[in-house]
Amino acid sequence: MTESPDTGVVVRDNPAQHRFEIVVGGSVAGISQYRPEGDDLVFTHTKVDDAYEGQGLGSKLVEAALVELRDRGVGVIPECPFVRTYLRRHKELATVVPEAERERFGLA
Repeated sequence: MTESPDTGVVVRDNPAQHRFEIVVGGSVAGISQYRPEGDDLVFTHTKVDDAYEGQGLGSKLVEAALVELRDRGVGVIPECPFVRTYLRRHKELATVVPEAERERFGLA
């Protein structure tokens, strides 16, 4: 779990529902869904609630999820367009994608 005490924003993994969540003031403001596939997690969809649009929460959610998974040694397959675009803009996190999959997602 990643917490920003100054903003009250928390990013947490919710493995029971196969998603990372970003929580603002106690309410889930956005999610990034995944499905387990072998040793990797395949990210399929990211959504921020309309009430929280334009605050950069989608990027905060994805960044925190990728950093946590990198630190845990879990690979990410970015089928979700938002996650894929984030990784293309932040190449320093592309190592979370298994090397054999990077070219397929434009991360080589």
